[in-house]
Amino acid sequence: MKIDEGTVQKIAHLSRLELSREDSTKMVEDLSAILDWMEQLNEVDTTGIEPLTHINPDVNVFREDVADNQLSRERGLRNAPLKNEEYFMVPKVIE
Repeated sequence: MKIDEGTVQKIAHLSRLELSREDSTKMVEDLSAILDWMEQLNEVDTTGIEPLTHINPDVNVFREDVADNQLSRERGLRNAPLKNEEYFMVPKVIE
């Protein structure tokens, strides 16, 4: 498939990109090369091959959802810039 200058300019406009004349010419070459490579994939015999939805064979690997307090309050507040005995102190953001 051949891409022309007008198609590249339309894609650039839709993408809100400003392409110089040199960039546009280079983009025509690059997009044409990509689409030519994609056309080669049509030549591959894929009969009997199921389409993939995921490349990873794992399906919904779950773990038990158990509440656990692994961080003590003292450790959590240790590096806080502002704190009192129990809470983080932050600047007021709502009047």
